[in-house]
Amino acid sequence: MTEPGAPREGDARLQGRTVVVIGGSSGIGRETARLARAEGADVVLVGRDPGRLRKAAADVGAASTEAFDATDPERLQRFFEGVPGRIDHVMVTAGSNYYTRLADVDFAQAQRQVEEHLWLPIRIARAAAGRMPAGGSLVFMGGTGARRPGLGLVVSSPLTVALPALVAVLALELAPVRANLIAAGFVDTALSARLLGDQLEQRREQLRGSLPIGRVVQPDDVAALAVHLMANTAVTGAAFDVDGGQQFASGA
Repeated sequence: MTEPGAPREGDARLQGRTVVVIGGSSGIGRETARLARAEGADVVLVGRDPGRLRKAAADVGAASTEAFDATDPERLQRFFEGVPGRIDHVMVTAGSNYYTRLADVDFAQAQRQVEEHLWLPIRIARAAAGRMPAGGSLVFMGGTGARRPGLGLVVSSPLTVALPALVAVLALELAPVRANLIAAGFVDTALSARLLGDQLEQRREQLRGSLPIGRVVQPDDVAALAVHLMANTAVTGAAFDVDGGQQFASGA
């Protein structure tokens, strides 16, 4: 007997499902949208830049797009209320990183990090869950790099370690809707390129030489796990690392 929300045997894994990707105009979000569409889903892309969203939608075959700042609570609520039909899965990749020493903290920027990495998942969970069927899922993005204390991590470290606990609680609060977390290390995206600038290729070479997988993690590596978490209705409240072994690799 097929569980509620599970794809039928012989179907593409997300056939007939609606997948919302928040942060879907580039990088991990865009690749998740591409793979979800290949697995039969109708995809809705959300991001801040209308032009980038249109290009991404044409590239991945998305059904529609919505351009707004997801950290705006009222706009976020209106978006979820306005999506026609049910919402089966939501992938959240929106958010940036902020590394700074205590003496240099910009509190406005730090507050933005709290909004993106703590309040945004909570608001999405509350706004979306009522539109989702049993077995539907929320997939959030976190990281592995700030789990251990270190200089420059006064903002990012506590938020990084809070996310697994939050997702576990959401799995209980939202059941039978599911919630899971993907914790990524370095991923070779346009955002990484902007952050590293002319040091990007040096970082790639360092990782190729030190990671157990012998290569740099790509956006489609993360997307493959995201779609699996959408399709596998037995998984909830869990956190999965996608870092190529970066946490325990010497020199990574």
